[in-house]
Amino acid sequence: MEQSPEAPKQTPTAKEIAAQFREKITGPDRDYEPGDQLPAARKLAKELGVQLMTVQSAFGQLRDEGLVLTQQGRGTFVRDPSVPLGSEPGSSPAFTALAAELSTIHDALAQVGERLDRLERLVGSETPPSP
Repeated sequence: MEQSPEAPKQTPTAKEIAAQFREKITGPDRDYEPGDQLPAARKLAKELGVQLMTVQSAFGQLRDEGLVLTQQGRGTFVRDPSVPLGSEPGSSPAFTALAAELSTIHDALAQVGERLDRLERLVGSETPPSP
C-alpha cells in the first residue's frame, strides 16, 4: 500500500541513523574520513525530527563498534582504524577496558614465554636428542 504524499514521514530510529552513518563512514562512497567530525547531535536531531537521545544512541552504537570517538565538548569524530582501539581519548569504555585487559594478558604471555625458554634450556641440556 502506498503512502499518500500528505502522510507524515516516519522519524528514523537510532538503529537506522547509525546504519546511515556507518555507510557514510565505511561504504565505498564514504562521506567521512578518519578525523572528520560528524554533525552536532543537537543539530542532527532537529534536522531529522527526533529526540537528542535518539541521535546520541546512534552515535553510541557507532562508538561501541569502534567507528567513532566522542569527545565531550568537542563532538563526534571518525576514528582512525590504524590507531589501536581503546588508546585514544573518547574511546568506548568497553574498548578501553578491553585494551587494558589485552595488555595484561600480553605481558603475562611474555613472562610465560621467557619461563618456557629457560625451562627448555635446562631440560634440553640434560636430555639426549630424539631419534
